[in-house]
Amino acid sequence: MKRLFRSLFILRVVFQYGLDQLLLELAPVPWLKLLGKILSVGRRQTDSPGKRIRLALESLGPIFVKFGQVLSTRRDLLPTDIADELALLQDKVPPFDAQLAIQTIEKALQKPISEIFVSFDVKPVASASVAQVHFATLLDKSGQLKEVAVKVLRPNMLPIIEKDLSLMALMAAALEKLSVDGKRLKPREVVEEFSRTIRDELDLVREAASSAQLRRNMEDLQLVLIPEMYWDYCRTEVMVMERMKGIPISQLDKLKHAGVDMKKLASDGVTIFFTQVFRDGYFHADMHPGNIMVSIEPETFGRYISLDFGIVGTLTEVDKQYLVQNFSAFFSRDYKKVALLHVQSGWVPANTRVEELEAAIRAVCEPYFDRPLKEISLGLILLRLFQTSRRFQVEIQPQLVLLQKTLLNIEGLGRQIDPDLDLWVTAKPILERWTKEQIGPQKFLKEVMANASTYAVLLPQLPTLLHSFLSQNSHHKTDLLSQEIHALLLEQKRHHSALQKIIFLILGFVAGLIVMQFIMSFGMY
Repeated sequence: MKRLFRSLFILRVVFQYGLDQLLLELAPVPWLKLLGKILSVGRRQTDSPGKRIRLALESLGPIFVKFGQVLSTRRDLLPTDIADELALLQDKVPPFDAQLAIQTIEKALQKPISEIFVSFDVKPVASASVAQVHFATLLDKSGQLKEVAVKVLRPNMLPIIEKDLSLMALMAAALEKLSVDGKRLKPREVVEEFSRTIRDELDLVREAASSAQLRRNMEDLQLVLIPEMYWDYCRTEVMVMERMKGIPISQLDKLKHAGVDMKKLASDGVTIFFTQVFRDGYFHADMHPGNIMVSIEPETFGRYISLDFGIVGTLTEVDKQYLVQNFSAFFSRDYKKVALLHVQSGWVPANTRVEELEAAIRAVCEPYFDRPLKEISLGLILLRLFQTSRRFQVEIQPQLVLLQKTLLNIEGLGRQIDPDLDLWVTAKPILERWTKEQIGPQKFLKEVMANASTYAVLLPQLPTLLHSFLSQNSHHKTDLLSQEIHALLLEQKRHHSALQKIIFLILGFVAGLIVMQFIMSFGMY
């Protein structure tokens, strides 16, 4: 009955904002289009389609608002005007009762609130669709008083989310069947992607782990502060972390008044992001102004403070190489290489003509070179490439879409801080350093060290294996030796043939000696 009432409410909102007209006008069947026109009689809609969709999602509640926020990142699928409107969606959700927050904390930690915290502020400092945050103080293991922030999930979120997700899935299936354009938007895939995202955000231990990983990765950079997690107080419904103090990044006048170097701040933001992407392959993917502050404490003055790690992105080595080579080829105007990279990635159908894809990419990219480099948006380049690739039936990878969305956020924020920010000048040394590390002797030595334990087992057996292999004259004996070698390699979890492995080890060992001699000759040891 509750699902029925919810469905009726959704239909009322859809009708109120004329979304039924928008859907029926997209329908391939003439009589459905006619029905859409009939329904529009007496219902004047002065707002744009994008604004009507945004207002409807706001009326439907926090889960639909969150869905709209996720959908706004899929600019490879949506028209620009609708994506821009959805990007305006904010989690304007009133806080829930503090007593419910206390009950959640006590149930999760199995202690009264007075035994957990020295003090607990019942007034939340932030409230969103999934959780809210309270400030508190506690005694750490050394007996020192620590100021902390306590993130608490909204009560009974899972049943609400499951109900709305099932309705979204039904609506997505209907939209996909309704029109060709609806099918092109891949609504069911988008809903599935959103389902994974929202369920991940419901596990605060997962968010705490993401925060800890980023904190560890960024520690040596000395440009960003990430709160420490207090693991004894982290559960699925509750997360306790170090309280961070700073000025919100959006308050530029306060930052200038405090004496923050704005040009350095903008450049540092780009450095942080590209380091996370190309060095670590693990990046904070929700870097909007609400999640970023700047420290004005004397010992950490001018450093970024990152918050809210419910969404993180990961990239493989293949993804990183794809991106670096695409950016480099773009700035070299080598459009054929950009096209070939699409083909080599396997994302383009095998029958795609490289020349046609090259021409399409040239048409997108060439106009940028009439502008100064500082006005070129790398995020927009990725977006245009994705949109062009769609014509060639390229399957856009979700992790790259998440990267493109975050890159657009970083660029927009960086140029608000410093209008003269040249993103490419800041990013280029990072990309060049990463490329050098991937193909230079450092990469070789790193691989050798990573496999040292395996080589230590196999190398002493090389003389025996080589002698046995070379002394075999009969096919039967060769087969037996091959089986022995194969069994040995299986134990070391290797899947290459024995002869290939032996040759590789010999060459690797000799090359390693040569490299080590080369390094020592230049006094690096």
